[in-house]
Amino acid sequence: MSSVPAVTDRAALAAIAEQGRALILSLQDAGGAYPASPTFSAYEGFAWFRDGAFIADAMSSIGEVDSAAAFFAWCARAMVARRDDVARIVTSAAAGTPVSDQEMLPTRLMLSGELGEHDWWDFQLDGYGTWLWAAVAHAERHGASVEPWREAFEITVDYLISSWDRPCYDWWEEHIEQVHVSTLGCVVAGLRAAARSGVLDPERRARAEQTADAAVQLILDRGVVDGHLVKWLGSDAVDASLAALLAPLGVIDASSPLGLASVAELDRQLAVNGGVHRFLADTYFGGGQWPLLSCFLGLAWSAAGDRDGAFALLNWAASTVRVSGTMPEQVDDHLLDASFVGEWVERWGPSADPLLWSYAMFLRLAVELDVIDGATR
Repeated sequence: MSSVPAVTDRAALAAIAEQGRALILSLQDAGGAYPASPTFSAYEGFAWFRDGAFIADAMSSIGEVDSAAAFFAWCARAMVARRDDVARIVTSAAAGTPVSDQEMLPTRLMLSGELGEHDWWDFQLDGYGTWLWAAVAHAERHGASVEPWREAFEITVDYLISSWDRPCYDWWEEHIEQVHVSTLGCVVAGLRAAARSGVLDPERRARAEQTADAAVQLILDRGVVDGHLVKWLGSDAVDASLAALLAPLGVIDASSPLGLASVAELDRQLAVNGGVHRFLADTYFGGGQWPLLSCFLGLAWSAAGDRDGAFALLNWAASTVRVSGTMPEQVDDHLLDASFVGEWVERWGPSADPLLWSYAMFLRLAVELDVIDGATR
């Protein structure tokens, strides 16, 4: 573990977690969507499948059952509404004439579930895996049923099976020309979860399992360098999103040689005094440190057996909370390239604050470390 600040007391961390829970609940849309950020100009009015799935998983983990279920119902409605689009995508892929990237499903939608009018870096597969994974994890955690979302599961599974190995944008809306290891991991987690959910017919379940196995093999064959996971197939760089494959997604066993080497390399390259950068070449708002990524790394360290290190990362994330009680997308304590800050501020204004995903990952790690009670509310 890299150097981190002194650990604060658990009561203070629990109070911050409660503050985050209340904020997320207060901002959740009546239709179930979690807004990425209610005030940041580029995100305002939109919800992401990926961000929202991790937020819902966090809310589920602290016992906010209705909140999480409302988000999954929002996802399900969005998928059913795009049934015909997915059928066309699947048919075209099977015929060897895949549709263009612009015709693939969007990564984000308006809170109403409709497609927004603003251009975005939209073709991302990871969110469609994460919503399946989070919905099944929620059902398993609370003894609930995913039956109401059966059709949406089928549509999503078909979409992922047809397109899982296509290059697309990563978590950060970058590098559409690459196949990203974190994206493959999200697809694997989603297909495996759907396969064990009990709502897929035998043929679809078998294809989901086979595709997940193929994706894992691709990661092992081309997504590992020097014994650790890498940012995309053929790269030797790392990306903090890779921590999610160890925990909470559990695609790679965190205690395995690959898992241990990966979390150690992420920590070595991207963590500075507890704050975690996205990747070393990051220039977005100067390439600051992201609280949510410290929490993902904390979850990975905890799964690898280092709970003290994970606790210190939770403490660093706590230190980013503003006087207003919000937790931002990133902080500028340690920028990778400060010369880029101005152009992003000119384009979109100050970086996102609050970012609901940040508080959600704080909640998820707080539950993991028994700072707050899990799934008891």
